[in-house]
Amino acid sequence: MTEPRKAVALISGGLDSLLAARVMQEQGIHVEGINFFTGFCVEGHTHAIRRRDRDRPKRNNALWVAEQLGIKLHIVDIIEEYKQVVFNPRHGYGANLNPCLDCKIFMVRKAHEWIGQHGFDFIVTGEVIGQRPMSQRRDTMPVVSRESGADDLLLRPLCAKNLPPTRPEREGWVDREALYDFSGRSRKPQMALARRFGFEDYAQPAGGCCFLTDAQYSAKLADLWRARGDKQYELDDIMLLKVGRHLRPAPHYKVIVSREEGEGNFLQGYRNQYPSIRCVSHPGPLALIDGVVEEGDLELAARLVARYSKGRDQERVTLEYRDRDGATRELVVTPLRPDQIPEAWHL
Repeated sequence: MTEPRKAVALISGGLDSLLAARVMQEQGIHVEGINFFTGFCVEGHTHAIRRRDRDRPKRNNALWVAEQLGIKLHIVDIIEEYKQVVFNPRHGYGANLNPCLDCKIFMVRKAHEWIGQHGFDFIVTGEVIGQRPMSQRRDTMPVVSRESGADDLLLRPLCAKNLPPTRPEREGWVDREALYDFSGRSRKPQMALARRFGFEDYAQPAGGCCFLTDAQYSAKLADLWRARGDKQYELDDIMLLKVGRHLRPAPHYKVIVSREEGEGNFLQGYRNQYPSIRCVSHPGPLALIDGVVEEGDLELAARLVARYSKGRDQERVTLEYRDRDGATRELVVTPLRPDQIPEAWHL
């Protein structure tokens, strides 16, 4: 008996990658998954923090997909390497700061390196022609194959019949007739295939999986770059952009105000990295200050935080300011009125 061919499937945690891997399993291919961690992933972060999302499953969807398929999942941290994709995408950004085409090329390139190092035969993705406006078009799919270096070792089982045969098809590793010809933005064919395979619980089919596609998140990241004077970020930066109400009263500092208890608990973990303000006379949020503030700035920041407390309608609210070294002092201020908080402060 010959050993089965081996494929690595890019697993995002969504329905398409689940189905693409399963289609290969149906053909007797040994499949393992690979998930690249950029730090910008949507699932598994904010809905694990915020109370309003407490009924959503608290799971990593990529791990969950691997469990449903019964495959090994390799999670690869690419945070540092990925920065250059975000900073200087050769093919540009999408509607926001999403470098979708460069991102796909980068991840397929990493997967191609991986199969060479681990003795696998080809790469599988859940891409479908016409599904994504930037990275999944008929004219961009050859670009991904070519510029990633994967060439015809990249197989897209869900739309393969709409594309030229790849090496796995030509050499009989897989049966092209058992592949699919899905196209367009409708997910009905995928959902029907999921039912056929017996999958009922899966991530929202049309949901995005990257914060860089979100307009508000991209605006906050662009603001961070402007404030610091260059396109840089660390993991803590991109995590904090996902949480809280971000307001910039002046170019040299911003205030991150928790919107609920879960976010306040999350921000507590950063109190040794950022100065913080919390209400002590009334129930209220915890806020971090990102930047260097003078005395006048500090009073304004305290008045801003007081506005989001239960004492917002009181004449005076008492807050505690804590610096990075843990030293504290009391601040007694009058909360800002809504008309004193310009829309331009909101990021």
